[in-house]
Amino acid sequence: MSKKVIRTDKAPAPVGPYNQAISASGKMLFVAGQVPLDPQSGNIVGEGDITAQTKQVMANIEAILTEAGANWNNIVKTSVFLTDLANFSPMNQVYAQYFAEETAPARACVEVSRLPKDVLVEIECIAVIAE
Repeated sequence: MSKKVIRTDKAPAPVGPYNQAISASGKMLFVAGQVPLDPQSGNIVGEGDITAQTKQVMANIEAILTEAGANWNNIVKTSVFLTDLANFSPMNQVYAQYFAEETAPARACVEVSRLPKDVLVEIECIAVIAE
């Protein structure tokens, strides 16, 4: 298996020993969990606002997908982490703008006690980029 590191300055730089995404054998793309950081400033976007934070997370994911030659239609699985499941509905309203209901990826959504930088949401995904 070959693997290729995917990096773009249009999404936040990793803050630890990981990469934004890894392409495995040019077929599968594993996108690391994205939090609502502005890629240029490194600051949290939408402090305390789940809608603004989800929009930034999705923008970060889109930048990584684009760098890898993929798009939203390539995603087959997402995992959503929320610090409060009371934020599920507003997060889901933003999330739904990126996927048609008929072809939306499989998804897990869980409440966690805390996320990096005390953000409200983190989303990771897996995409198929070649058949």
